[in-house]
Amino acid sequence: MSKGAFEGIRVVELAQWVFVPVAGALLADWGADVVHIEHLKGDPYRGLATQGIGTDRSGINLSMALANRGKRSIALDVQKEPGLAVLHELLASADVFLTNLRPAALERLGLDAEALRSRYPTLVYARGNGYGVRGPDANQAGYDASAFFARGGLAYILTPPDRDQPIMQRGAMGDRNGAMALAFGISAALLERTRTGAGSVVDVSLLATAMWTLSSDILAALGGDNPVPAPADSRRMSFNPLVGSYRTKDLRHIQLVFLEADRYWSDFCRVIGREDLADDPRFVDLAARRSNTAECVALLDEEFGRRTFAEWKELLKGLDAPWAPVQSITELLDDPQVVANGYIGDVVIDGEPLYRLPAVPVQFNGSPPELQRAPEHGEHTETILAELGYTWDDISKLQEAGVIP
Repeated sequence: MSKGAFEGIRVVELAQWVFVPVAGALLADWGADVVHIEHLKGDPYRGLATQGIGTDRSGINLSMALANRGKRSIALDVQKEPGLAVLHELLASADVFLTNLRPAALERLGLDAEALRSRYPTLVYARGNGYGVRGPDANQAGYDASAFFARGGLAYILTPPDRDQPIMQRGAMGDRNGAMALAFGISAALLERTRTGAGSVVDVSLLATAMWTLSSDILAALGGDNPVPAPADSRRMSFNPLVGSYRTKDLRHIQLVFLEADRYWSDFCRVIGREDLADDPRFVDLAARRSNTAECVALLDEEFGRRTFAEWKELLKGLDAPWAPVQSITELLDDPQVVANGYIGDVVIDGEPLYRLPAVPVQFNGSPPELQRAPEHGEHTETILAELGYTWDDISKLQEAGVIP
């Protein structure tokens, strides 16, 4: 793949903020020509100040860059008839229409799925929304903190029971997970079109994304259980004390995930210099450790408290078992695995790295995509109109009518 799997695919994106635009960015990563349609005032995400990566950052707005890398931007008022006409000219040459407008707004503009599929039968119509396109709340506004994290159950299940207020999610967690699902759905629809010649409708909601993320808890609820938040130290109530985090001498943590605990117990005891525990009747197998969970956890707490975080990382390198250091985000940036696999990429302009972004998790043939910069607001308006056959006189008339800036 010289330019990407989606080379030759045109995506018309009438969307804003994060969820759906990130899906477009993922397609652009692999070669799609994604035309991001922005209001004359710009995508409101351009004005969001958050975590020192948005408008509160001097220089590049990294939030906007991550959600819109590799696209072209046209500033267009589609609520005016000439602007809507431009949109339809774009759709006539498009493979995918990607939107997060709510159903009522799409219907008012004549851009609902039924209307566009009738007019453009090969078009893949993809929409992302908060709560799904059916039901009483189909037209309710929804961000990921509301539709995904709050209503979707994550805030409830992840908040310790001794906390007065639900925890808040990190920025755009649901948005970016939903975007992966939406990009997957679009890919599947494009594949189906090669077999049938017909487009289809792809739907992903933040609510559904939350439920998929919490599948284990959903399965428990379907089985008649009532999943509840875990207590602050759930290890002492666990079936397996070898699954959990343990605090080191310098107050850092190591996460053990010995799901096959009996497989790893003897080697673990050997590596940490406590061979005596391997055959201790209290801990000799999973059943024994389960019967003596609190005692086992207390013993491991004591052992982990004897060494520093760095010492534990070096010691456990000799153990072929699933464990990991609980890392900070800044440590993650320099993690040898992150570096070796190119999980953070450079956006290069005029031969010089300008800024860095997380790369899409998908790689082809051992390589991540080459990251492109995000467009300025309406940067490609005139270029795209010219491609559609508009003359300079036509473009001037659109400006005079307030359809383009």
